[in-house]
Amino acid sequence: MSIDSVGKPTVRVGIGGWTYEPWRASFYPADLPHAKELAHASRQLTAIEVNGTYYSSQKPATFAKWRDETPDGFVFSLKASRFATNRRVLAEAGESVERFVGSGIAELGAKLGPIVWQFAPTKRFDPPDFEAFLKLLPASVGGLPLRHVLDVRHDSFATPDYLALARRHGCATVFTDSDDYPSFADPTGAFIYARLMRSSSRFAAGFEPQVLDGYARCAQAWHGGAEPQGLPRVAPPQVPGAARDVFMLFISGAKERAPAAAMALIERLG
Repeated sequence: MSIDSVGKPTVRVGIGGWTYEPWRASFYPADLPHAKELAHASRQLTAIEVNGTYYSSQKPATFAKWRDETPDGFVFSLKASRFATNRRVLAEAGESVERFVGSGIAELGAKLGPIVWQFAPTKRFDPPDFEAFLKLLPASVGGLPLRHVLDVRHDSFATPDYLALARRHGCATVFTDSDDYPSFADPTGAFIYARLMRSSSRFAAGFEPQVLDGYARCAQAWHGGAEPQGLPRVAPPQVPGAARDVFMLFISGAKERAPAAAMALIERLG
């Protein structure tokens, strides 16, 4: 299965960010200038989730720089501003949503991947308020279609009512492979977004080989329009559908192992 075909549903594999001091000893060549880290990382991986956009705004020139430093087919997912999601009344987030979407992200062009809307672990599912928030999410910016993925972190979201709401608004839901947050793999959008958070420093690639083999099988099933067996779910599997994009991001856990884990999964996917 190709992981870099253009214009077709694709499996992309990556990490969170590209600046992390321990990676200087394992992922980056010892003599590589810090300014070249993104260029190097984007040629070993096929996606990166940007966390910095969650904490502060970036300038349009910064997004353009990232675009120009990375190869064709590479994709950035962007974590949306915390000012939009960390609030008591989500229906009042319109101004923050507009400010983030209009901050220059369209400069990424074809390299603009999903927008990750991450909610606090204390944020419960309030159907009317949550639906009001989803209605605020724009379908496009600067002529580019936007893909939204919801990172919900409270157990109250593990309900068929939430699944129905996300599907009605065409939003994907993060599958979080973690013991710290709700973990359910029910697809709710046209693509799959998995954040894999169980890496361990005991293994050179962060995981035992059989675990990485399992991730590869999941990616292949999702890419083919099916749903993998053995994952936690809220509702019964849906009927298999069309091929779809899949994003597999190694996040958190033993972060120093994330690049090795991503490259091991890319190798398994061929």
